[in-house]
Amino acid sequence: MDIAVVLLYLLAMIGFGVWGMRRARTQEDYLVAGRRLGPMLYTGTLAAVVLGGASTVGGVGLGYEFGLSGFWLVACIGLGILALSLFFAPKIQRLEIYTVSQMLELRYGRGSRTVSGLIMSAYGLMIATTSTVAYGSIFHALLGIDRVPAILLGGSVVVLYSLLGGMWSITITDFVQFIIQTIGIFLILLPIVLTQAGGFSGISAELGPDAFDPVAIGGSTILTYFLIYTLGLLIGQDIWQRVFTARSPGVARWGGVSAGLYCLLYAVAGALIGTAAQVLVPGIEVSDDVFTAVVDHSMAPLLAGFVLAAALSAVMSTASGGLIAGSTVFRQDVVENLTHRRGRPDSQQAAPQLGEVDESPGRLRASRLWLAAFGVVSMGLACVMPSVVEALTVAYNLLVAGLLIPILGGLVFRRGTIVGVLAGMIAGSVTTIVMMIVAGIFADSPIYMGLGASVVAYLVGSLVSRPTPQPVLEAWDARLRR
Repeated sequence: MDIAVVLLYLLAMIGFGVWGMRRARTQEDYLVAGRRLGPMLYTGTLAAVVLGGASTVGGVGLGYEFGLSGFWLVACIGLGILALSLFFAPKIQRLEIYTVSQMLELRYGRGSRTVSGLIMSAYGLMIATTSTVAYGSIFHALLGIDRVPAILLGGSVVVLYSLLGGMWSITITDFVQFIIQTIGIFLILLPIVLTQAGGFSGISAELGPDAFDPVAIGGSTILTYFLIYTLGLLIGQDIWQRVFTARSPGVARWGGVSAGLYCLLYAVAGALIGTAAQVLVPGIEVSDDVFTAVVDHSMAPLLAGFVLAAALSAVMSTASGGLIAGSTVFRQDVVENLTHRRGRPDSQQAAPQLGEVDESPGRLRASRLWLAAFGVVSMGLACVMPSVVEALTVAYNLLVAGLLIPILGGLVFRRGTIVGVLAGMIAGSVTTIVMMIVAGIFADSPIYMGLGASVVAYLVGSLVSRPTPQPVLEAWDARLRR
């Protein structure tokens, strides 16, 4: 029964992909859903894209390890959405562009787009990989098949519906997934596991009062989560691409605030489920296996199938968001940018202006092909990546250290220049990669050292170089006044 429910859900997702294909008639439809989303769809799709494998499977696993304090990872994601929506989303929406790298070019002038595009493409790919790892573990437990076939099964479904309709398919599937995960996590799984574990008093008696200590995970870990996830959510292409779909600055702000508050509630729910699982299914060694184990232990097949579909909803929405984000940036800001720069015979026409998309024949097909390519690579990486939290940490370390300072600097620091941008991106990324190799992926030092190097390099590079040309700043100001 539970397998039948999940398979029915997968078929429905493919059906929504076919529906979205009929609406994705142009590149703007395919990449940003025509910039027409209202508050309800926008809130649902934004919440769905950030609450993926690490937030659901990984969040429950952290609750299993650290009790209630395991909520901090997902809570920091929610705080990032709140900060983005309150302070930056309306400004971002007015720019009417398609990628974060295009924002850098618009603000600083030419020169940073390819480098930033490579960093953001890697980030999008790793975001998709985290979710691919997560739904692979779910299919592995549910169907009893090996991990690699499980990853290929789930990945093929995500790539298919994302490829067909682009952002329209992803928006509709995200909204349906948002509803399913809300019902499955908040209304079914959470009350059942808390009741079976004896409620808060029973859990406390079994595990001790530290189970509900909100800071038991440690202050340094909380700070690292804030630096990686809260700050990372301010600049991720998958998040900005959702902001671009809002039909107005007001929708981008208040729909985002609603999504951020939802994420905070989701953080607490996941940690409580993991805490209760310590009582119900003790002795699990791999934290990513806790979610499926507690579902299997706690409920009948029909309910179990719905809750597993809820987990897949969270995971697949983030995977599809990462795929379209990474493939969009790589195609527009790396491949096509280099092609126009080299002046190939088939590319003598001027490149599209920022915020415009070449609608010539074959461009929509190219978008689909690049998305499919990123999907294949993400499945390959998922087969060798052991942990959803590990993959997510790599993604956000690279993103925050490489791009946070140049992007936020462009929004608030008038004296920032293209030299500072390039210096900050390269110094931050290289330092973080080296430190992850030397100290380990989960060490605090990579993000601290990477951010520090990026700040110094950005400020020094900006202050010793010529100011950004006035025409560039005037074009930037004109966009913001729209």
